[in-house]
Amino acid sequence: EVQLVESGGGLVQPGGSLKLSCAASGFTFSNYAMSWVRQAPGKGLLWVSQINSGGGSTTYANAVRGRFTISRDNAKNTLYLQMNSLKPEDTAVYYCAKHPGSDIGSVIDYDSWGQGTQVTVSS
Repeated sequence: EVQLVESGGGLVQPGGSLKLSCAASGFTFSNYAMSWVRQAPGKGLLWVSQINSGGGSTTYANAVRGRFTISRDNAKNTLYLQMNSLKPEDTAVYYCAKHPGSDIGSVIDYDSWGQGTQVTVSS
């Protein structure tokens, strides 16, 4: 079965940095595009960033462009999200999500996701 386990969330001050990890298992990780999505309390699920299967192509939501960096280590079956210059509006539960294909493109066609990790940006 597909398993995606996020970690690295926590409480950070505005302007701070945090790096999230997503450990993947149950599928050939290197064959699939992946995304990070987030959900703030009482709000809908929003796409954050996407990376293709090989890691050479990435896309970002405008709200995080220039501050967040998505990456992956296919040898370790792990997806990462480096978050810098964090703002209170970044507070959300962050999920990693698997796409059914290998290329970047649609950001809503997830077929699996994890349980999420809480990121709270507050002073």
